[in-house]
Amino acid sequence: MGPDVPLLNDYKQEFFLKRFPQTVLGGPRFKLGYCAPPYVYVNQIILFLMPWVLGGVGTLLYQLGVMKDYCTAALSGGLMFVTALTLQITNLYAKQKTVTVERMQIQNTLTDEDEFEFSSCVGSETVKFIIPGKKYLINTVFHSLLAGVLCGLGTWYLLPNRITLLYSNIGGTVMIFVFGWVTICIGEYSLIINTATETATFQALDTYEITALMRPFYIFVFIAVDVAHRFAVNTPILEQTNQILHIVFLFLPFLWAMGILPPLDALFLWGMEQLLEFGLGGSPMSSNTKLLVMFLISAGTAIASYFIRSTLGAVLFMTGFGFILSLNLSEIGFAFKHIMISHLASSKSKNMLRGLRIQFRWREFIFYLTVLTLALIEASLLHQFAGFSSFSKASPQAVASYVLIILLIIMWILREIQRVYLFGVFRNPFYPKDVRTVTVFMEKQRRLMKVGVVRRILLTLVSPFAMIAFLSLDRSLQNLHSVSVCIGFTRIFRMVWQNTENALLDIVVVSIAQMLVFNPDLWWNRSLDTGIRLLLVGILRDRLLQFVSKLHFAIAILLTSWTEKKQRRKSTATLITLNVVFFPILLTFVAVSALLSSPLLPLFTLPVFLVGFPRPIRSWPGPVGASACVCSDTVYYQQMVPSLAVALQAALAAGSLGLSLPGSHYLCRFQDRLMWILVLEQGFTYCAVNIKGLELQETSCHAAEAHRVDEIFEMAFEHQEHTKIFSPNHHFGHILTPCTVLPVRLYSDARNVLSGIIDSHENLKHLKDDFIKVLVWTLVQYCYKKSKAWESPGNADRNKKGSFPENQPSGTVERSRPLREEDSFSVDTIEDWTDDSDIFDLEPSGRKKDGKDPVQLGTTPKVHLSVPGSVETQSQDVPQEMSPEEKLYRAVVLGLPAVDKGKQQGVLPRVAFSCSYSELLSIPEDWRTAPVPASKVNEMRQRFPEEWYHFILGQLDFFHLKEKPSNLLEELMKDTALKDMYVHGVLACCFGLFGLDNTVPAPSHVFRAYAGGVPWSVGLDWLTGKPELFQLALKAFRYTFKLMVDKASLGPVENFKELVNYLEEYENDWYIGLVSDLEWQQAVLQEKPYLFSLGHDPNLGIYTGRVLTLQELLVQVGKLNDEAVRGQWANLSWELLYATNDDEERYSIQAHPVLLRNLTVQAADPPLGYPVYSSELLHLPLF
Repeated sequence: MGPDVPLLNDYKQEFFLKRFPQTVLGGPRFKLGYCAPPYVYVNQIILFLMPWVLGGVGTLLYQLGVMKDYCTAALSGGLMFVTALTLQITNLYAKQKTVTVERMQIQNTLTDEDEFEFSSCVGSETVKFIIPGKKYLINTVFHSLLAGVLCGLGTWYLLPNRITLLYSNIGGTVMIFVFGWVTICIGEYSLIINTATETATFQALDTYEITALMRPFYIFVFIAVDVAHRFAVNTPILEQTNQILHIVFLFLPFLWAMGILPPLDALFLWGMEQLLEFGLGGSPMSSNTKLLVMFLISAGTAIASYFIRSTLGAVLFMTGFGFILSLNLSEIGFAFKHIMISHLASSKSKNMLRGLRIQFRWREFIFYLTVLTLALIEASLLHQFAGFSSFSKASPQAVASYVLIILLIIMWILREIQRVYLFGVFRNPFYPKDVRTVTVFMEKQRRLMKVGVVRRILLTLVSPFAMIAFLSLDRSLQNLHSVSVCIGFTRIFRMVWQNTENALLDIVVVSIAQMLVFNPDLWWNRSLDTGIRLLLVGILRDRLLQFVSKLHFAIAILLTSWTEKKQRRKSTATLITLNVVFFPILLTFVAVSALLSSPLLPLFTLPVFLVGFPRPIRSWPGPVGASACVCSDTVYYQQMVPSLAVALQAALAAGSLGLSLPGSHYLCRFQDRLMWILVLEQGFTYCAVNIKGLELQETSCHAAEAHRVDEIFEMAFEHQEHTKIFSPNHHFGHILTPCTVLPVRLYSDARNVLSGIIDSHENLKHLKDDFIKVLVWTLVQYCYKKSKAWESPGNADRNKKGSFPENQPSGTVERSRPLREEDSFSVDTIEDWTDDSDIFDLEPSGRKKDGKDPVQLGTTPKVHLSVPGSVETQSQDVPQEMSPEEKLYRAVVLGLPAVDKGKQQGVLPRVAFSCSYSELLSIPEDWRTAPVPASKVNEMRQRFPEEWYHFILGQLDFFHLKEKPSNLLEELMKDTALKDMYVHGVLACCFGLFGLDNTVPAPSHVFRAYAGGVPWSVGLDWLTGKPELFQLALKAFRYTFKLMVDKASLGPVENFKELVNYLEEYENDWYIGLVSDLEWQQAVLQEKPYLFSLGHDPNLGIYTGRVLTLQELLVQVGKLNDEAVRGQWANLSWELLYATNDDEERYSIQAHPVLLRNLTVQAADPPLGYPVYSSELLHLPLF
């Protein structure tokens, strides 16, 4: 990547320069990029100033004393409503006038460039350009009505007399009146004329035209404060607020243009999330529906507690509902639903549903019921008998405070010693030093696991009861009919269970403050009860942590823009200088973004910082796991996620991942796999996460950042034996901090170059003989398994009739992948030619034809051949013993023989077996019709491994036969007809894959045969016409190739027993095929222990073997800077949704080894990001 990659290409720069002025002004398009008549601009200016003119009429009448202020507002609003409705009707008329023409016209090139052909000042094209209109008729009326209300209230809001009463300054009145009307004109134009594209965009599509309501909404908020002040005159705070907001009102266009104010959908979701978390003690939710439902229930609980007269009843109510709402209600509801289904279903269904999950749910239910009962008993007893004493150093509440302080220190220590770095800075001396193997690591981590169990008990059981004791003893509960007390204590009684660690910290801070400040006249003690103190401390804690995290992110961008050479641009020195000079302003931006809990947005990821608009903690509007860029690599993440979730469950429960809160991000690394984990919900004994998998095909940017991630993890986990105790973290300041390693059951990926194996003449020479043996074993096993399936109790009588499925023509099984119709006249075949080669020894080079007719086994078909270099003659029958005939027969690969389609070649006579049970192992009849000469049949009889064949038959047990002779196996071995049948079957497969010559196959031919892409030949044409046999031959060949690799690596096979062990292992524990096969993905999901694939690199000319091994291995986990992720995602959203900068080589997607910019972009939700896998919401129980 060059350091000066354009931030925006030329086209996007021009587009941005046209769009941004439109956003600032609320919709008018004054910069078009092409020439337009002057009246287009004049019309837009008139419409922009129309609200001011209509409001000015009312203002003038009020100033002259003709009308009252409310009558003025009504007049201006009515005029604006009529005007807006007229404009919308005009647009509808213009659309109807040109709709027939639009349907008939051909696509115009001008339309592609957004150019319009204007005909007149009020022509239809002009009207449609200036007033695009609404998609829905209801919005036409509703927005017009809203525009009238906005203009009327705006007139009332900006009456000069009213402004003079607020400021008593003529100059200020004029400024506020003029620029205030500019703000209202911008809001009106965006609402009724043309909605501008907002820089603050949350949803990619505005389906219901909500964007048009954004600017009027904020204007209404300011007006609402002024209306409240009008009706509450003697309220100093309200008056001061109104004065401030009148000034801020002038800067609304700036706030809209900078994207600081959120769109309405993000605003309401963010507002509910903040109120639920900090006002009601809940947790952010993973979906909009759950957030709304939980917010309503939680708010109802707080309101209900206000109306409970008894203090004891209120305490019990808040304790009970606080506990219940902190549980994973969605999963409990799911379990309850299945229990109800099991009671309503049949007895069979009941037995099926009474599985481990339901039993586990019942254990959970008993545990929750016990904890709830104990909590209610404790709260009631302490509040009833010890809750009236004031706080002092010896009071019961002070004793509870001491216990909480000790618990906080112990839990904090137990959490930190489980991580590889203490505070992310110094190496932990208690962490295992050798973490390269699972067994060694698990052995050394046993002590830390015990520490994790102790911490979990303290966190789950001890700490909540200690905090309930502290709260139940508080005297503030005696004044329950106060709104502040109900809100504060409803929140903290729930937070004790929902977010135990933060609640413990907040209570300790408040209790220490109470111990240090006993002065009752101090504001802290006089005006605030304990619940509100805890609420303020909780907000302050959260905002302070956000401030530190955002500042860390900002400094990292500043420093790395210079220290990383590839990030150093021509403007870098200037930007750093400006940030240093205006550092207080930078701190202000960081503080404001922390206060709003909004991301700090680095523009184009440069050290140019803006305050992003507030949004939900999950950053994206869509449902969790709804979309991903699925590809062939997705299957590896699908296989490992269940095991990773179990490991995460143990790590989160023990605390080895640090303080995990909703919004926390983790990065996991194993070989070429990167997993991105986002925590979405948290409650009592549960955590909900989303796991994403990033692409495995590494680009240069991806590889650079992945290499830095590997360096960080290697320094933390694999080089510990060379480091000193308490040695510093050399990558401190990076957004990734290593935490721990997790044992996960997944596939390790090993790739080897097969040079010296696949190109070894000795190995290739034995390949055919091994293939014959493996094929015999495959065919016998196939027939034996079919006989077992056929000899079921319901089909036993068929054996007597002689009707076996093996005798039926096969052809109903389709191939897993189509044969590649490639011309064999390629480099791979040319390399195999030599000067001594006979013309008839060439590999096939023809194309597959349609005509296929079975030919009688053992005879040469009568064909017409055209031999290159000879005169075309009519071929005659040639005696089979003549060698020229065999060469002529092999020459058929140069062209498909013309065979009469209507001519039947004959039918095979029924085979007479000497053993009546041989038919159980007979191969289908049409598998014996390969067009091979009789001489080749005799040759195969000589090459047929009879001892191996007898050994295989001797391994069969035939337990499925109820009545069988004792010498069954001996009779089968003596049956020459059965053996001859297998000779023909093996010959047919060899003919299809290798042809009729006995030459050693070339490596290229072996690879093609392994891939199922052998060049066309008559034999292959016949073999592919029998899909089931072709699949068996392909399977046997792949087993043979794997056997060749194993023999080259592990040594030769000593005896038949060892060979059978090899083949049975391939059959049961291996999938041997291609990575592109659908069966490969199915094998990964089924967790086959081993997978093998053969590959070829045409650039290097080498063949590679890939082996996947399923085993439990260590996955490295690190915690990411949450604000760095949110900031980069905020820039990504702005850059793609507003600036439409989707250039694949843009600056903001290039590799950044410290910020992990490319990986962070990948991990965003589609369509902005492109993870190859995204899990559904995973609920992890934490006890």
